[in-house]
Amino acid sequence: MNRTNFEQKNSETEKEICVENTKNKQNVSSEKKPVTMQLVITEKPSVAQAVARVIGAGERKDGYMEGNNYIVSWCIGHLVELAQPDAYSDTWKKWSYESLPMIPEEWQTEVKSGTAAQYKVLKGLMHREDVTAVICGTDAGREGELIFRLVYEMAGCDKPMKRLWISSMEESAIREGFENLRPGSDYDNLYHSALCRQRADWLVGLNGTRLFTVLYGGKVLKVGRVQTPTLAMLVEREEKIRNFKKEQYYMAHILMDGIDAATERIDDKAQAEAIAAACESGGATVVSVTKEKKTVQPPKLYDLTTLQRDANRLFGFTAKQTLEYTQSLYEKKLVTYPRTDNQYLSDDMEDTAGTVIGAVYKAVLFEEQTGAEPDIKRVMDSKKVTDHHAIIPTMEIAAADLSAVPEGEMKILSLAANRLLCATGEKHEYETVKAEFDCNGSVFTVSGKSVTRNGWKDFEAAFRRSYKTVEDKEKEEKKLPELLEGQAFDGVQTKVSEHFTQPPKHFTEDSLLSAMERAGSEDTGADAERRGLGTPATRADIIEKLVKDGFVKREKKQMIPTEDGVKLIAVLPDVVKSPKLTADWENALTLVSKGEYSMQEFMDGIEDMVNRLVQTYHCVSDEQKTMFGGGAQERNAKAALGKCPKCGGDVVKGKFGAYCKNKCGMNVSRAMGAVLTDSQIKSMLEGKKTLVKGLKGKKGSYDAYLIPEGVEDYSYTKDGKGAKGFQYKIKLEFPERKKKGEH
Repeated sequence: MNRTNFEQKNSETEKEICVENTKNKQNVSSEKKPVTMQLVITEKPSVAQAVARVIGAGERKDGYMEGNNYIVSWCIGHLVELAQPDAYSDTWKKWSYESLPMIPEEWQTEVKSGTAAQYKVLKGLMHREDVTAVICGTDAGREGELIFRLVYEMAGCDKPMKRLWISSMEESAIREGFENLRPGSDYDNLYHSALCRQRADWLVGLNGTRLFTVLYGGKVLKVGRVQTPTLAMLVEREEKIRNFKKEQYYMAHILMDGIDAATERIDDKAQAEAIAAACESGGATVVSVTKEKKTVQPPKLYDLTTLQRDANRLFGFTAKQTLEYTQSLYEKKLVTYPRTDNQYLSDDMEDTAGTVIGAVYKAVLFEEQTGAEPDIKRVMDSKKVTDHHAIIPTMEIAAADLSAVPEGEMKILSLAANRLLCATGEKHEYETVKAEFDCNGSVFTVSGKSVTRNGWKDFEAAFRRSYKTVEDKEKEEKKLPELLEGQAFDGVQTKVSEHFTQPPKHFTEDSLLSAMERAGSEDTGADAERRGLGTPATRADIIEKLVKDGFVKREKKQMIPTEDGVKLIAVLPDVVKSPKLTADWENALTLVSKGEYSMQEFMDGIEDMVNRLVQTYHCVSDEQKTMFGGGAQERNAKAALGKCPKCGGDVVKGKFGAYCKNKCGMNVSRAMGAVLTDSQIKSMLEGKKTLVKGLKGKKGSYDAYLIPEGVEDYSYTKDGKGAKGFQYKIKLEFPERKKKGEH
């Protein structure tokens, strides 16, 4: 349906009303045909504006736009979320082992704080009498479906529901989407999958976090269905690095006519030196030459994870930054839908892809071009495209002012454009040569490589030159001179090289995303719908949570677990940190979305696991309680500084100074405005005369003995408000001044 169709539809409605009015012109009162509206709800205001422009809803209202028989409004991300434990019962308000497990009989939702006003707008619009249908226009994916459905259900809406499913914000894509609206019920299974994910995260996250926090005490120990296995992979890698023992080895070399051939690894230096000495100035013979032609096929198009990986490797962007940049480009209609795990285009996109490739060239994203005809069919496979196709630029790049695009977004747009050129480019071809030499009975080998056709790598090279990207590269093999079996070399030179075995590398965000994507795949059947930890849309947030919670730190590009992260994985059971188990859950969620696995079965499995977890882990040793700062109160009680002069309670040392455990309001940390040391506090609590130096008075600082004589009231200001408390009642005694000449 194009713009003309929308206008025509509206015009026809107006004509109908006019005809009816003409028929009833002689009547005292004529019945006017009621106008019906369709409510479109998007995920973000920017998307709502784009949709409203296309369908003609041009009149701005408070929280929505209206016109042409449409109302367009928006959520602000998750308007409605699962209620916190406090909402269910008073028992769940307290963090205690006795309150676990927390498994709601009836799940409750609540409006997210800060979004109540927009929720009220949506609820009001859903219940407007002239609204006859609601169109779900949130992001076309699992989470988008959840965002809309929770609002729809909490608002108590029962009006017919339709689904707008688009992969691009281009005007043509939006029009096509409205022409092909589907019943909302077609996506019930997708909603059930999203609900399972949300509830599973609630059950595992809240129960696991509370369980291990109350067992160990100290800091909050965050446990998550996806983040904990991700942390476990980081810790496992860190342990391999820490336990790695460097081994030294040697290689003997022969050098002749620009050729450097070497032995295999030799552990004994003297042996390597002996081989080199025996060959020095001697002759070497070529005993074999092996040539092999090889091909590197063009890469696949980007899904979100591979885009995040490349952006991290080439530009140092975090996964979260890349997602934000790509989302912004999507909303600007410059790229297709970002939260995809697909690397293909559907078969009907051949013409579109060809046009976009032309637009990429015209947009001068890269200064260099090749004359090769793009092979578009290579990136097309409808059988492999489910909800969304791969990320590619849109035709809008030809008309857009790219100079106005922020730098970070421009780099992502350029990556997506370059990948489209690479993916449809010619294959890269090269020849490898491996030559084997004999010298005085020892075997030496050398390898070389020569490119016969650069193919798609021309685009890659042009991109890197354009952005001057720096990337760690393996040592490239040089082209060897022509070698023949039996060819002899005289007067060879020799050397011995020293080497060390290398530990595993720290994860970067690039390699971590790859590991998350592949997690559990070695134990998962080839027919599994989805493998890995999380989804392309959630992996960035998982990484950020680990950093925010203090379990992982970034050091340049490296992702390194903190000591607390290492300790947390040490104490957690396999059931919550196993990448395979979580990958299995993710696969099950995909099956739920396809209607091949019931929601009840999935949730039964999660609830079972949570029950067993709480039953199994019910106590830890006193020593274990101290791992994360737990047991601090017990230790302080043992090391009480004294008894409170007001209430008789134990005075203990806390994070912010000494305090009375009974919290009676007595200030024991200060006297006469001076901060007391532990020994001074102890002395004061015993009622002893205590010397305090550096007391400040009107005439400067001075030293004095403080003699406690009971307790008195005092007033002070806290957060701008007056407050009352208790302090020492003190008598001052000044030390005798030394006379001149005394030592």
